[in-house]
Amino acid sequence: AYCYHGQTLLASDKCGEAIRSLQESEKFFAKAEALCKEYGETKGPGTTAKPSGHLFFRKLGSLVKNTLEKCQRENGFIYFQKVPAEAPQLELKANYGLVEPVPFEFPALNAHWTPETVAAFDLTKRPKDDTAKPKPDEEVKPLKEPDIKPQKDSGCQIS
Repeated sequence: AYCYHGQTLLASDKCGEAIRSLQESEKFFAKAEALCKEYGETKGPGTTAKPSGHLFFRKLGSLVKNTLEKCQRENGFIYFQKVPAEAPQLELKANYGLVEPVPFEFPALNAHWTPETVAAFDLTKRPKDDTAKPKPDEEVKPLKEPDIKPQKDSGCQIS
């Protein structure tokens, strides 16, 4: 998120803040890379996943590095802005898109669902049923299929 936020800041000519955001991104990427490599080297049952080798992860590393170098180069030639000590705050609420999200609300309970009704669903009080025993499998008899031959005169015409 810091990487893409840095790209947005650079596009809006806030190069100093973009550099700080990308430095923060580089720090978090290094931490994530270390965790991914540690995860990939763990022993255990099942297939071994290597998240550090995933295409998104590999592309993100080069994107962070290249964008940071571009920001530092442009700040040295064009902007001459001071890099702040604190990383810029990310806007966690999206202010763009097609639809405003609607908060989910549970529907009101029906009047039929009383505590007595819910207590009636107690499976420990169910009656003992002898029909729950598995039935022996019946032998499946082979079925002879009719011999269907393709016909040329089906009545269909191609115009």
